[in-house]
Amino acid sequence: MKIVSVCASPRKNGNTEAIIRSIGDELKKAGESGGKNRYYSLGSMKISPCRACLKCVKKGSCVLSDDFEKLSARMLRSDLIILGSPVYFSDVSAQAKAFIDRTFSLWHRKALQGKKVILVAACAESGSGHTIDTLRHWAREHEMEVVATITGESEEKGKVMRNENTRGAVSDAVRDLLS
Repeated sequence: MKIVSVCASPRKNGNTEAIIRSIGDELKKAGESGGKNRYYSLGSMKISPCRACLKCVKKGSCVLSDDFEKLSARMLRSDLIILGSPVYFSDVSAQAKAFIDRTFSLWHRKALQGKKVILVAACAESGSGHTIDTLRHWAREHEMEVVATITGESEEKGKVMRNENTRGAVSDAVRDLLS
């Protein structure tokens, strides 16, 4: 299984990253990733906002030249996309929103249709529901198969996997994906 993990947090070693990496670790233990899990941190990539130029409709791909090109190419070759965002004011991060908007260039030709996706939201206290709704809406617009949604709460950076509910949600997601 070819996996692309996309972390839309600008924080290194934060809670969103911890959940995403935990999913990858569980899949590796199950023998499913075969070392083919590519991890991308949007916080360290240059992905410009969509300009709504609609040139992608004619060209078939986005005309902007930045890190989205290599990420979208990898997503097109993947079987599973893991997308996670921290909760910022009860919604996705700016990095996640720029990524979501740029996938508009893939939407015209239904390039992500049928891909499996696991959605992740990490927060300190609350707001993960709306964040998951935004991610779920993105996946549905692309006609992707949402395998699981995972939320995690922790006020301590990178400590979300100490939460028993989060660990259980990761295990359940991997089980559901593989069944």
